[in-house]
Amino acid sequence: MNTPCNDGVRRQAIWILKLTLMCAAIAMSLGEIGHAQTSREVRWAECLSQKEAWYSTGDALRIADNLLLYQFPSGGWPKNIDMAEKLSAPMVNRLKAINHLDSSTIDNSATYTQLRYLAKVYRATKIERFKGSFVKGFDYLIRAQYANGGWPQFFPLREGYYSHITFNDDAMIGVMRLLSDIQRQETDFGFIDAARRRQAEMAVEKGIGCILKCQIIVNGTLTAWCAQHDERDFSPAKARTYELPSLSGEESVGIVEFLMGINEPNKEIIASVQAAVRWFKGVKIYGIKVIEVPDKLGPNGINRIVIKESTAPPMWARFYELETNRPFFCSRDGIKRYDLSEISYERRNHYSWLGYWPQSLLEQNYPAWAGRNSLKNVLE
Repeated sequence: MNTPCNDGVRRQAIWILKLTLMCAAIAMSLGEIGHAQTSREVRWAECLSQKEAWYSTGDALRIADNLLLYQFPSGGWPKNIDMAEKLSAPMVNRLKAINHLDSSTIDNSATYTQLRYLAKVYRATKIERFKGSFVKGFDYLIRAQYANGGWPQFFPLREGYYSHITFNDDAMIGVMRLLSDIQRQETDFGFIDAARRRQAEMAVEKGIGCILKCQIIVNGTLTAWCAQHDERDFSPAKARTYELPSLSGEESVGIVEFLMGINEPNKEIIASVQAAVRWFKGVKIYGIKVIEVPDKLGPNGINRIVIKESTAPPMWARFYELETNRPFFCSRDGIKRYDLSEISYERRNHYSWLGYWPQSLLEQNYPAWAGRNSLKNVLE
């Protein structure tokens, strides 16, 4: 377990600079991979969706060995890398040389995705080095969890928003789904020893407690979650300059879906799900649609705009104001705006501000969950 770090502004700036330089060094080195490629069978994004027989093939083993090279001494992995790329001998040597630059993270599906892949390959091959790498990564996730049940975006810890309890892009939920599968001895995880299964169970229990404590109360009413929460007091927290404390119309979906997957939910979990579903219902945005139109002046030749369309299905905002439920948008200047057209071209076209994230939850998954648990459907 670890102790949350302090948020000194000066030290945060130093950490950001160090992180930038570290990522630049890693990116420069990893960028050489692309130039060294001649062919590849499967992209990293596709590696968990192959037929069972594939995981014992030479290509599957090559990718698994890539993971061992990318794994940091702490046990975690970096993000935003196609780990299925074929590595040249010079690149292998370079990876070994920079392996001490630890940027282990659960952001953008990192670490828990690598562990799922290693489990599939080990199940198919029983090659011990892959089991060893998995165990090292599992132990990393257990160490990274705060005593209060949350997970930071990066571990070892870094000052600033990197140390917040991170729901953004389903980071913490991705970890908890993996640990839940290990706890239940799902097919790929039958090799995990009893002691680690118990660790997974305890980590999930603490994680659920953290989720419930993070759920935001507004005027005495449970609502939803922010994309990240303070690691000390669970309050909604700021991340990047355009990611202000708010109620999240996207990240809250993954949280609710996870809670609905718990067998025999207790009264607190049921109340949490029901409250979030009511909130989703109450913040629907009707009569609009987001489209892309040609824009000769835009760097990418297109521009996202919001148009009125009376027959359009309801949408949800990525961010809602905490006290008012008013959707807002933000550029890198950190100033709230209430119309998508008012933020910068770069943020408007390179971030998801409006979407349909809760649609299947409200239309299918929640009604089925309420029925299975003999509960009142709060949407009716």
